[in-house]
Amino acid sequence: MAIEQARREAKRRAKGQSVEEPSRPSARTVKGLSLIVWLILLSVASVALGLVLYFTPLMSARSLDVIGTGVVTREEVVNAAQVRLGTPLLQIDTGAVANRVAAIRRVASARVQREYPSTLRITITERIPIVVKDFPDGPHLFDRDGVDFATGPPPPGLPFIDVDSPGPADPATRAALEVMTALRPEVVAQVGRIAAPSVASITLTLADGRTVVWGTTDRTDEKAEKLAALLTQPGRVYDVSSPDLPTVK
Repeated sequence: MAIEQARREAKRRAKGQSVEEPSRPSARTVKGLSLIVWLILLSVASVALGLVLYFTPLMSARSLDVIGTGVVTREEVVNAAQVRLGTPLLQIDTGAVANRVAAIRRVASARVQREYPSTLRITITERIPIVVKDFPDGPHLFDRDGVDFATGPPPPGLPFIDVDSPGPADPATRAALEVMTALRPEVVAQVGRIAAPSVASITLTLADGRTVVWGTTDRTDEKAEKLAALLTQPGRVYDVSSPDLPTVK
C-alpha cells in the first residue's frame, strides 16, 4: 500500500501537481489554546485560595477593633457582636454582627468590616439625645428620630418634650423634633420645653420663660431663621406661625 501511494505521488510530481502536506495549527490557534489553559489554571488557583481562606485559620479574627464608643462601652459592643476569636474572617457574617450591635439601645447604626489579615472592625454611631420626657420610672431620652433609647438623668440643658405618645411613629413627636433639629444652636441652647399637643400647634418655652408660637411645621427652616433674629428683640411672646408676618409682644 505504501508502494502504491509512492507511485501516485511520483505521477503527481511528474504532472507538476503539488504534494499535499499535513496542515499545521496556526500561531493564533496555539496562542488561543495557551490562553485557555492559563485561564483554567488561574480559576483553579483562585478557588483553591478561597477554600484555604475560608476553612483555615490563616486569616482568622484575632482581634476586634471597636470605633465610635462614647457612652457605649467597648465591652458592650464586643458582647453584643458575639464573634468567636479564631474564626476565619470569611466565615463571619458581617451583616448579622452589625445587626446584633445595632440592637444596643444607645447605638443608632453599626458597620462591620474585615481588615485583613486578622482584624474585624466594628464602627458604631451612638444616638444623641435631643429631648427628654418624664415618666414614672424616670426621665427618658429621645434622639432625633424619636427613639426612646435611654432612661436616666438628662444632660444639662436638654429640652423637655410634651407630647401624648412619644415615639418614632407619632406625628406630633416627629413634628416637634423637626422643629428642634431646624433651630440654630444658639436658639436650641435657650429652649427649655417644646410642646406639640398636635402637629398644628407647636410651642416652645425658653429657659427664661419667654414663649414661641410656632404653629405647624410648614416652612420650618424659614421660621427658624426668623426666630433667631426675633429673639434679639425684647418681648415675652414671639410668634413665627406666619413667617411672612412674625410678631413680638
